[in-house]
Amino acid sequence: MQRSGSGRPNSRRGTPQGRPGSPADVALGPGAPLARVALAARFAGAARLRAWLRTRFRRDRPPPHPRLGPDRPPFLSRLRVGSKLMLLVLLPVTGLLAFTAFSAVAQWEEARMLGRFHTATEVSFATTAVSDAVAGERIAAVEARLRPAPGTVAGRSVAERATGRALTRAAGRAVSWPEADVAGRLDAVSRRLHAVRVQTGTGSLTARAIAQEYQGIEDELLDTVGTLESGRPTRASGQAADAHIAILGAIEAAEREQAEIAVLLDAPSGRRPTATGRWPALEEAQLGEFRQKTSDQLRAELYITQFQAPGRAVRKVRDLLAAPDPKATAWPSYSLWLADSKDRIDALRGIQDRAAHELAGTAANDLSSARVRSVRDLAVSLAVLAVVTVLALALRRSITRPLGEVSAGARALSSGDLSYDIRYAGRDELGDVADTFRELRVTTEKLAAEIRSMNTAIDDNRLEHRADVLSFDGTWAQLLGGMNGTMASFAAAHGRRRKAERELEGIFNLSPDLLCITGVDGYFKRVNPAFERTLGYSGEELLAKPSIEFVHREDRHTTRVALDRLAGGVELAEFENRYLREDGTECWLQWSARPVPEEGLVYAAARDVTESRRTAREQSALRRVATRVAHGEPPDSVFGAVADEVGDLLSVGGAAVLRYEPDGALTVLGAARVPAPGAGSGSAESEAAAREVARTRTAARVGRSVGAPIVVDGRLWGVVVASSLLEPLPGGTESRLADFTELIATAVANADSRAQLTASRARVVAAGDASRRRIERDLHDGVQQRLVALQLDLRLAESMITDRSCELAQQIAHVGKGLDDAFQDLLQVARGIHPAILSKGGLGPALRSLARRSAVPVELDLRLPTERLPEQLEVAAYYVTSECLTNAAKHAHASVVEVAAEIRDDFLELTIRDDGVGGAELGRGSGLIGLVDRVEAIGGKLDVASPPGEGTTMTVRLPLA
Repeated sequence: MQRSGSGRPNSRRGTPQGRPGSPADVALGPGAPLARVALAARFAGAARLRAWLRTRFRRDRPPPHPRLGPDRPPFLSRLRVGSKLMLLVLLPVTGLLAFTAFSAVAQWEEARMLGRFHTATEVSFATTAVSDAVAGERIAAVEARLRPAPGTVAGRSVAERATGRALTRAAGRAVSWPEADVAGRLDAVSRRLHAVRVQTGTGSLTARAIAQEYQGIEDELLDTVGTLESGRPTRASGQAADAHIAILGAIEAAEREQAEIAVLLDAPSGRRPTATGRWPALEEAQLGEFRQKTSDQLRAELYITQFQAPGRAVRKVRDLLAAPDPKATAWPSYSLWLADSKDRIDALRGIQDRAAHELAGTAANDLSSARVRSVRDLAVSLAVLAVVTVLALALRRSITRPLGEVSAGARALSSGDLSYDIRYAGRDELGDVADTFRELRVTTEKLAAEIRSMNTAIDDNRLEHRADVLSFDGTWAQLLGGMNGTMASFAAAHGRRRKAERELEGIFNLSPDLLCITGVDGYFKRVNPAFERTLGYSGEELLAKPSIEFVHREDRHTTRVALDRLAGGVELAEFENRYLREDGTECWLQWSARPVPEEGLVYAAARDVTESRRTAREQSALRRVATRVAHGEPPDSVFGAVADEVGDLLSVGGAAVLRYEPDGALTVLGAARVPAPGAGSGSAESEAAAREVARTRTAARVGRSVGAPIVVDGRLWGVVVASSLLEPLPGGTESRLADFTELIATAVANADSRAQLTASRARVVAAGDASRRRIERDLHDGVQQRLVALQLDLRLAESMITDRSCELAQQIAHVGKGLDDAFQDLLQVARGIHPAILSKGGLGPALRSLARRSAVPVELDLRLPTERLPEQLEVAAYYVTSECLTNAAKHAHASVVEVAAEIRDDFLELTIRDDGVGGAELGRGSGLIGLVDRVEAIGGKLDVASPPGEGTTMTVRLPLA
């Protein structure tokens, strides 16, 4: 039953008697107050209440839906149970099909990514072969330069041919990889190799220079390999790729070390440097990375390689280089070093080949697994779909057959035939329904007896009567239990009210403000927990020290003066000072205190106003900058003001507003106190903070600098940076700066909005002018021509009448005059919409035409150039003049109007004066407002001076560009 806001039943719906004020307006649902039942019985009578109870529990059919009507149930109610079951099955089946489709697409995409990675590894291996060939050519070229001989020169030629073959094979492989210009990089490598070979052949390069030239080529090849193997679709492929790249880096470091030491050993013994190079450390770092990423087998092979004879020989040479005074006899020979280092590098290349095989095998296995998994998942999904469909059909048959029998029994029971017995005795829910129908008759009789007993108790006004709730279940038990619990609810409500009053009193006594009792000796006598929460000290610490020791040093003098006034019996109100918290930060407290001299005590209350003072400062800064924005100051002035306000607000050494450019550069828009990022070496931390903000899109701290992002329309527009010159900024500076940066975002948004508004107004004015020209052209080419044709036909008909005095001739003459008047009105309308003379002759002739048609005498002073002015400028000047002439005639009652126009400093200055009544205001009337919009839309300015009784002067400045 619906209830109104007053707690009474709504008589429009669910009212058995159908009239206001009847006992049907008393609710007897679960939890209804028993007092309402007593009132209903007292005022309406026990007989009428019993009649309502009988009506309340009568098994009436629910009213029809107001939209569907009595013979049109909802759509789902018109479906059979079998159809509903099939619809229910279709939902998971459809979801399964969708999941299968999405899974297939995802697995196909995974297989495609794995295929691309497999192709990339093949191209990478070909590029690795080129890198190996270039490394061999480098050592051959160094040997030929150091020890020129037929054998070394021939070895260099053989290495060059091997490099050429490797480049040819790699270029062929690179064609199959379209995502990166590997072929272009290989071509660039080939050209660089050719240049190095030419210089090597002419002998213009030293051995060290040759090694450095080949080193650059090797770096480019290794970068290409790293790019190709950066896909890493799976973890296993990524580890194998990392291991392969690491062993390549280690080999390259060993080869560079080989060339450098060969150059050292070729030098005379007295001039050999003893400082070691950086390549051993780089090689060890790469080998460490390789050990972490590779398999146990390759890790063991690497360990064996390092402790074989070549590896020990290389370590011995490294130790000699690292020694402060190595013996000359301990140095290996040039050829022995080359042999040992080549053997060691060859061993590392063998490990690299096996790492490449592992990478290729891992990529192939991942690709094969993805393909097998996609086929397997698809097959499993289709099998599950078939099983679900078969089970749905079987379930439909097992439910619809017994449900028909239960439905027949329900129809018999609804007609009042309680003797009907349902024969279905299954163990499912339908069997439970059949058992419920058989038990319903017994339950109905018991419920009727309880209702009769309740009616009797109501008639006798025995409100302590209780129904036997334990004999019923479900809704019937809830109904009877609600009536039984009504009287007990009164006592429970009284107890809850007393408890709520105590809780309210306790909450009232707990104040969030700082309350204390202090003595005239300067010690706190008692403090509330708010002191401990605000200052961070324990109660014992606050009571153990004089209160002045917790005050900020700069405020102790004023605090002592206030304490002296309290000791003299003067009350204190809204006194503010700073206290130091336990963590060293300061907070502002506002005090109100009342002394009790006879007790030697002071009762005081304080409120933490730190945030409110900070907010007030921020709001003042916001208002100052917002005022600049509202006054339309240039953006650089606004940004400089923002930087000044940030510096003052945060008390920092310097602040700056920067904008992120598309190429990643930073543009300083405004700075205060110190150089902005990019202005010198002292701005490194500020620039780093700006870069960190760009990376994280949140406020960041770098050293003594903090930065906060400026977000405009959801994009990262710029950053505000604040820096301290001597010590780090306090905690929380990032959040304060982030809150304040919303100002610059608003300022930028306002500037963008102003520019967009100006452009929009210009477009609206241009569209309106185009519409005026189109309408004027349509009137001229359409309606005007038809009127001329009608005039000619009418004149022809008039000429055919012989008797000019007849009534028909007079009527035709009257119609002809009306057509002439309509034609002249049409001409006036067309000229007002868009004058043709303005489009054909320009502004000067158009203004003269306006002066000739004006109802008020016009004095023209036009100093315009012979060439045409911009179209928008001419249209704006024309309509301003037209509106002023119209106002002078209709409202100002002027006797003469002066119109002057000239070009001055790339502006068209238009001045219109009249000697009318004056009193014109821009804010009154849509005509002047429309003129202002039109002028400002093209960047101009319109001023009106119209003192009452002294005429009106309108000055317009329109830019030519």
